[in-house]
Amino acid sequence: MLQALIVTLREGVEAALIVGITLAYLSKIQRPELRRVVYAALGAAFVCSIGVAVVLSRTQFNQDIFEGWVMLVAALFVISMIWFMSRAAKRLKGEIEGRVGGLATGGRTFGLFLFVFLMVLREGVETVLILAAVEFNSSQLLSFMGTLIGVLLAVVFGVMFVKGSIRIDLRRFFRITTVILVFVAAQLLVSGLHELSENGVLPSSREEMALIGPIVRNDLFFFVTILALAALMVLFDQRRRQGDGAPPPPSGGTNSRALQRKALWSARKERLWSTAVYTCSFIFIVLVTAQFIYAKSTTSLSPAHEVAFTAGEVSIPVSEVSDGELHRYSAKLDGQEVRFLIFKKPDGKIVTVLDACQICGPVGFYKSGNQIICKNCSAPVNPQSMGQPGGCNPIPLKSSINGEQITISQADLSSGAATSTK
Repeated sequence: MLQALIVTLREGVEAALIVGITLAYLSKIQRPELRRVVYAALGAAFVCSIGVAVVLSRTQFNQDIFEGWVMLVAALFVISMIWFMSRAAKRLKGEIEGRVGGLATGGRTFGLFLFVFLMVLREGVETVLILAAVEFNSSQLLSFMGTLIGVLLAVVFGVMFVKGSIRIDLRRFFRITTVILVFVAAQLLVSGLHELSENGVLPSSREEMALIGPIVRNDLFFFVTILALAALMVLFDQRRRQGDGAPPPPSGGTNSRALQRKALWSARKERLWSTAVYTCSFIFIVLVTAQFIYAKSTTSLSPAHEVAFTAGEVSIPVSEVSDGELHRYSAKLDGQEVRFLIFKKPDGKIVTVLDACQICGPVGFYKSGNQIICKNCSAPVNPQSMGQPGGCNPIPLKSSINGEQITISQADLSSGAATSTK
């Protein structure tokens, strides 16, 4: 449950920050009427997320390739937003000119819609697919509850972020949010390239995957950085306003005292929202850091059990590999060690694969939670896809099951080993 909560919270807060920045930006350029464009994009993305998830679940469409292209397109829109905001910031001389509002008019209104739509669609499709796959048994119900709580907390954080940033200084707002969006664009770009490279759409090498793979896998770096910047933006502005001192008391009169009480209440309410933002940010960062440390503790490869061929074959008992764990074996072929894996998939089928993939070579795989992870590029492999060729999936190895024995021929292992070293 905790892992599902952290993952959903991480993705949800990223999307909430983007939407919150967009809404706050529209308020600052005095274009509140365009908030309906953002809300329309949110609604459209929600509906399309469900529709896309239903279509993908009923077809053989490659979800990873789709997600990769969505990430790249979203990165382009983030970069375009950075450019528009930079141009707007350069024209600021104290007060916002009416022309700045033109950034969100005309054809750019559609760009605003697409920006929010794509960002929410990316997170929405992933979340809906997770929820659609849940079967209501004891353990998966906890994962469902964790996912639901994570989504709700992300929404609450987005509301607090907007409420706590309404009066932030515009110049500081542009500086901090530009840095945040640069990190978002970098994350989307690297993740999109990784997904497309992993699925063979773009050419890739072992060195390239080793470079960008851990960045994509350890995206907590992006999340913590973005969250910390957002909290600092609110915190520093709050401290600046407190340093300016309280406004002088108004002259006598009932109306003046009423206005003073209203101003004090508004300031107090804003301080509460601001405090909530950086308090929640601290809690979120602690949670995701703890989850990251826990995940890093299980990244080493298990030792391989050495086997020897007899009459060109080796047999392994089915009972030895029926626990759902990743079982690693090795054999000597022409003086070289060749490793292979035997794994019982969630559907009960036992598969044999090489401890190597076509992109990264014989670097090895390990099991982390419910996923199989490539040691070189940290790419996660769906356990149900084990035994299928392509991308960073382990290379399939021919085998046969005769009664209670799994049989692998020396010729098949030798042929597979030659493929993994090409």
